[in-house]
Amino acid sequence: MHELVTPLGAYISANNRCRFRLWAPQKKRVQLHIVSPAERRVPMKKIDADYFEAEISDCPADTLYFYILDDGNDLPDPASHHQPQGVHGPSAVVDQRTYPWSDQSWNNHPLQKFILYELHVGTFTEEGTFEAIIPRLDALKDLGINAIEIMPIAQFPGSRNWGYDGVFPYAVQHSYGGPDGLKNLVDACHNKGIAVILDVVYNHLGPEGNYFTAYGPYFTAAYQTPWGEALNFDGPWSDGVRDFFADNALHWFRHYHIDGLRLDAIHAILDNGAVHVLQYMNEKIDRYIQHTGKTVYMIAESDLNAPRVIQNFKTGGYGFDAQWLDDFHHALFVLLYPEGKERYEDFGTMEQLVKAYTEGFVHSGEYVNARRRKYGASSAGVLGSKFVVFVQNHDQVGNYKNGDRLTHLVSDVRLRIAAAALLLSPYIPMLFMGEEYGEERPFLYFTSHDDPELAAQVRAGRQQEFEHFLGSDPPPDPQAESTFQSCILDWSIRTHGKHGRLLEWYKNLIALRRKHPALQNFNKADTQIRIIGSGAWALIRQDESKQSQLLALFNLSDRPVPFAFPPNSTWTHLLDSTAASPTDTATTGPDGLTVPPVSVWVLATKA
Repeated sequence: MHELVTPLGAYISANNRCRFRLWAPQKKRVQLHIVSPAERRVPMKKIDADYFEAEISDCPADTLYFYILDDGNDLPDPASHHQPQGVHGPSAVVDQRTYPWSDQSWNNHPLQKFILYELHVGTFTEEGTFEAIIPRLDALKDLGINAIEIMPIAQFPGSRNWGYDGVFPYAVQHSYGGPDGLKNLVDACHNKGIAVILDVVYNHLGPEGNYFTAYGPYFTAAYQTPWGEALNFDGPWSDGVRDFFADNALHWFRHYHIDGLRLDAIHAILDNGAVHVLQYMNEKIDRYIQHTGKTVYMIAESDLNAPRVIQNFKTGGYGFDAQWLDDFHHALFVLLYPEGKERYEDFGTMEQLVKAYTEGFVHSGEYVNARRRKYGASSAGVLGSKFVVFVQNHDQVGNYKNGDRLTHLVSDVRLRIAAAALLLSPYIPMLFMGEEYGEERPFLYFTSHDDPELAAQVRAGRQQEFEHFLGSDPPPDPQAESTFQSCILDWSIRTHGKHGRLLEWYKNLIALRRKHPALQNFNKADTQIRIIGSGAWALIRQDESKQSQLLALFNLSDRPVPFAFPPNSTWTHLLDSTAASPTDTATTGPDGLTVPPVSVWVLATKA
């Protein structure tokens, strides 16, 4: 399998010598244009037919440079590690060898132990930087979080963006703090026992600052994606494109000590070749793991409902360690908030929630109205540790009406039910920033494009997308700074009143998840669900040895629901969402109990 001898981009070696490497297969001449500290132009040598290289001396870190293709204009490096002047400015040399890492004793957690927390750097704090996250890590650790998932930080236009409009996949967003800022955050996380997962986008590139077509056939007209032409992973010249993105994954592991990647919308990564690019990428990462002994994870967002995504690449799968399970969210969300059926029209029955818990994919070959076809395949035999579940995330909040969080849609008691349904599941749980205390500020879509025409297109596209939900009322202007500002977390409310009580509920659930043996078992065959009434269900988890059980009784209805304990069993009360304190002791009868309206009770078998 083809491997690059040296990766793309600029790399400093001893005595400030720097090697520049570029993929430009159809170009005849390329010049390296050093802008500062001392301007000069250096012809690059063509090697391997498709690549150009130059090695120069006296090239310290922060040297600014462009490439000039066939006597054209200055262009930034598509494999730039830093764009300090934005997407249209010169690229900057980064010395990846000099950062004083202090995480030498860090070992990544087993994936099944993860309690994930998704955050957006720009809105997590008022400052909106990597550095500003560091003082908040103790609060996350106290909550029980041991892994954060950072929304994309590859360089995007302007200073406000979700990150999915990135155009420099190797560069760290300058307004967040650049390369050293990210390294400071990762180092601090590791020293506090927190893993770092990075969201990356390999299915498209943003429009503004996208210079890729000038360099080579990065795109193909053979397929169309929601963002236009697809990236060229299987056509002529595609070897260079495949290596560009496969090596990008390794870039984050090698230089930034990232513990895993979450790949955005892999269903839009189109490849009909014999070895899918995702399989190719995961094979490279497997060799990296074998060579370094480090543990890193690959997590997919997939709209395919296809088990092959998480099957081993040695047996024809893509080789991901886990994938997001949207069906769990949809099944639970519509039960919590029936109006959600407007968006998730194929969900809303208790039987679907049962299937989400016990099998995974709810749609596993049935006809789906929203898709106008049969859709999905069964994941019944797949371990629960292969799935990441959530009741909120950036997509489900940011793409729902006015960026409404679950806090705006349901009562406080239903928020508690949602938390328990998530954290007691046989899957890897993920929280969305602010969820744990019921953040009331929205999470809206925001951008800061410099191109007025593009900004107008974004506004129009957003309005068209939400016409069905909002009628003639347009969504908040993505370009307005006020839209962005309205999404910054309000940390001042976190520990007060109802917010503090919800926070304690989350802490107790996470603590229970860590210590109870039944919640360490990811074999879905040991998870039972019984529908015990309209809008009510019993979740029974047991450990692998069948020695201990945990019982959670959920009631979303406005009526009490009786529940009879299994024969010959004795139960002790653990948590009650209706109690003044989440750990108040409640009384149960010897044969069962009555679950109050809109509540969840958690019990365990006595040792």
